[in-house]
Amino acid sequence: MPIDPGALRVLQLIKELGRPPLHTLSPEEARAASAKSRSVLQPDGEAVAEVEDLTCPGPAGPIPLRRYRAAGTDATEILPCLLFLHGGGWVIGDLDSHDQPCRTLANAARCCVIAVDYRMAPEHLYPAAVEDSAAALRWVAANAGRLRIDPSRLAVGGDSAGGNLAAVLALMGRDGDVPAVGFQMLLYPATDMAARRPAYERFTEGLILTDQTMRWFVEHYVPDRARRYEWQASPLRAASLAGTPTAYVMTAGYDPLVDEGLAYARRLEEDGVRVTQVHMADQIHAFLTMGKFIPASDLALRHAALSLAYHWQYGDAA
Repeated sequence: MPIDPGALRVLQLIKELGRPPLHTLSPEEARAASAKSRSVLQPDGEAVAEVEDLTCPGPAGPIPLRRYRAAGTDATEILPCLLFLHGGGWVIGDLDSHDQPCRTLANAARCCVIAVDYRMAPEHLYPAAVEDSAAALRWVAANAGRLRIDPSRLAVGGDSAGGNLAAVLALMGRDGDVPAVGFQMLLYPATDMAARRPAYERFTEGLILTDQTMRWFVEHYVPDRARRYEWQASPLRAASLAGTPTAYVMTAGYDPLVDEGLAYARRLEEDGVRVTQVHMADQIHAFLTMGKFIPASDLALRHAALSLAYHWQYGDAA
């Protein structure tokens, strides 16, 4: 399928600007390059009813959080809540990099979104990001009253590396290691650190995320190759996905992660988990944060949010 025209323009722009591939940069340089491109690629964030920067206790110190409440909601209203983990290969990204999509998700799902600024690699290796994400989920559930959220309507979600962490939290919740959630929103998630699926051979150049870039991320996050096969790093390698919450899995066609995302959706279905799988065949990885050039990013975000809202309204009885 031909690539989306907006996505093609993004790739052309990056080439015209001469931005080197992320895997040729140091982590610090990659973070700076990513932050610099944010204003170029992302539209202005929507207005929401409330935004608050918070912290919660973590295993290595306070974890920064950002709480959004949907536009049009009353300050005293108890809202359902999505805990959101940002993408960026566990190396780049922060609360600001995903501020715009979090606002869209909050408004479209009419909910509270709490974004987590978990520790980054290579300064903090696996499983630091998992530990911080788990600590944030525990804190949110324990402080539901203060946060004005409904603890019986919690969800986890994220894009790319954040989708990886959300899938891990869903498994941990099933096993009783963190509070159980009712929904997992996995947006072009990384699910297998082995990085050997055929898509890695198809997408080797000309894209924002290529096989080399993904391997660069994995090397920084989980340098110990043996640990990459642990399910907390590669949730696709969990013995069973049965008993995990209702899932929404989005994949992009021009993405080295596409095969493992599709495989995760199939595993969920095979293991009896209710799953909605959406394949954006003409899109590139990270398109959800490129709305100035890719109008479909807004459509995709709203579809994911409305699927979550539908689940909160009707549950698995729908």
